[in-house]
Amino acid sequence: MTVSITHCWRRIGIELGAWLARALLVALLGLSNAWSQTSSVELTELMPVRKDNALLLNAQLKLELGPAVEDALIKGLAVHFVVEAEVLRDRWYWTDKKIGAASRYYRLAFQPLTRRWRLNVSSEPISGTGLAGSISQNFETLAEALSVIRRQSAWKIADAQSLDPDARQRLRYDFRLDVSQLPRPFQIAAGNQADWNLQVIKTLRLSEELVR
Repeated sequence: MTVSITHCWRRIGIELGAWLARALLVALLGLSNAWSQTSSVELTELMPVRKDNALLLNAQLKLELGPAVEDALIKGLAVHFVVEAEVLRDRWYWTDKKIGAASRYYRLAFQPLTRRWRLNVSSEPISGTGLAGSISQNFETLAEALSVIRRQSAWKIADAQSLDPDARQRLRYDFRLDVSQLPRPFQIAAGNQADWNLQVIKTLRLSEELVR
């Protein structure tokens, strides 16, 4: 009788442990799915404009950071974003020719002592020790800092004289969260989280009005 009761309790314990493991797995999957749906980036405007012998670009992003990214920022990790735009001319006999290009680099960080957000912007890659060549701005809220990253206005990407009215040319735009700037352990972890996989790429053909 004692053996039977012991066996029964052991069986109940095993089944309860299995049920708890399944419940925990479901909860974790649900949390992971919820987090993966919170980080997003969408290109809502991409408009090249010709002005003063230059091809300028206006772009607007709908950018939202998920809990994983925000939590890393609050804990002192700087997050980097890169925007690249280039103008390419079609060549049937060779690879397309790049006739204009520009890049912007953003470094976003939270300052615990002042409780403010710091954003560095540069046309060159920004490293942790190379902030001197960048423009620095401080903001009271994360939303204010993100509003700067979300929009590029009157951004020169090519000289007008480099455009060929007799050729087909296109604009390629690429915005992304630069995971390669994260510490190595974060790079590995970020590869499995949708919150960190932020990128949008758009290509459009330049109209005749822009190249003539």
